Amino acid sequence: MLKTDISFKRIQQLAIPAIVSGIAEPVLSSTDAAVVGNISEFGTESLAAVGIVGAFLSMLIWILGQTRSAISAIVSQNLGAGKISDLGNFPAQAIYFNIGLSIIVLFSTYFFVEEIFTLLNAKGIILQFSLDYYNIRVWGFPFTLFTFAIFGLFRGLQNTFWPMVIAAVGAGVNIGLDFAFVYGITDYIPAMGVKGAAWASLISQGIMALLALVILLNKTEISLRLRFPLHPEVNRLVSMSFNLFIRSLALNAALILAVREAAGLGKEYIAAHAIAINIWLFTAFFLDGYGAAGNALGGKLLGEKNYNSLWQLTKKVNLYNFGIATILIVLGLVFYKPLGTLFNKDPEVLAIFYGIFFMVLISQPLNALAFTLDSIFKGIGEMAYLRNVLLGATIFGFIPALYFAKYMDWGLVGIWSALLIWIAYRAIALIVKFKRKYVPLVEN
Repeated sequence: MLKTDISFKRIQQLAIPAIVSGIAEPVLSSTDAAVVGNISEFGTESLAAVGIVGAFLSMLIWILGQTRSAISAIVSQNLGAGKISDLGNFPAQAIYFNIGLSIIVLFSTYFFVEEIFTLLNAKGIILQFSLDYYNIRVWGFPFTLFTFAIFGLFRGLQNTFWPMVIAAVGAGVNIGLDFAFVYGITDYIPAMGVKGAAWASLISQGIMALLALVILLNKTEISLRLRFPLHPEVNRLVSMSFNLFIRSLALNAALILAVREAAGLGKEYIAAHAIAINIWLFTAFFLDGYGAAGNALGGKLLGEKNYNSLWQLTKKVNLYNFGIATILIVLGLVFYKPLGTLFNKDPEVLAIFYGIFFMVLISQPLNALAFTLDSIFKGIGEMAYLRNVLLGATIFGFIPALYFAKYMDWGLVGIWSALLIWIAYRAIALIVKFKRKYVPLVEN
């Protein structure tokens, strides 16, 4: 069997399409935020509502979307070990597993969402806008997780091209519909405000799911016919997914607590935080493109037991992502002022945002390390360690820093200081683990 290619060209072939597909979800949220934030009436309140709901939905998507990484790891490791034909009915079972989870979680939260948003400090018109937006957009949740499962299959098969096509189409549709539905088209479509943004996201998510289904059936030999008994790898899928589920709970606890504390400071503060977190998420998923390449190739290399190439791959993708982080910092400095006005024109909101945006830029090198290693660890199946790292980062890093900053009355700067500590904890813990466990395998 030919050894896995980890050349610069091969990494770019996987990473660049993965960057495009990875930013689809943050593009949906960021476009919604930017468009509704510029509504002439109640723009700040609309932006705050989309920020709160976006954080909550991202939490649900990230928690259950982690099955994508588990599916990718299992498929890529079997591919590297030359056992891909043994997977049989596993892909179909994995996809139905994802759909079932999404439906369970959707209905377990749908009837309590007003209480959830109230807990996040949404009040008055912001609470009403939050409910209007959520009650429409939430129905795209099963579509997103179905699409994510298919993305996991493609990534495991070392193909990030088709996920890129699907994501690009979805993002393009969402942007076009956002402007049409939120602001309206004279004589054709009435302006729907926040509800229009939700409909734009829902329709684009549905189109992505349909396109993913068509491409899967036409470009692979994978069948979606559900057959029993359960494949042996399903047990590993459930185990990996459970560990990633706990990990994502810890991850999103930090993000949701940040949103809650920002909302408690006032509507201008939560609006400014919504701008910052949307930009941060966009850059995070941008950086995750090289992580995706490391994820796909790392799992295959582990299946081959090619530890030397795994170490070389890890160094390469981290170096490339440092380059991307540097470019993002430069772009952020150049467009420091214009970026804020894309989302909102309120002078008070912008003043608060400009006071903390430098922290989003400072986070980029830390993000590059943490997210790249995180993806590689998913590819090689280290889900239990990733769970422990996020629990430690949130419980021992983020939460103490957040409430110390609150006690010191540092406002939004304190919240973002806690986030920086949280990311740094994750990066350092993953570096230590890789050097202790995998570098010695190279030396041996």
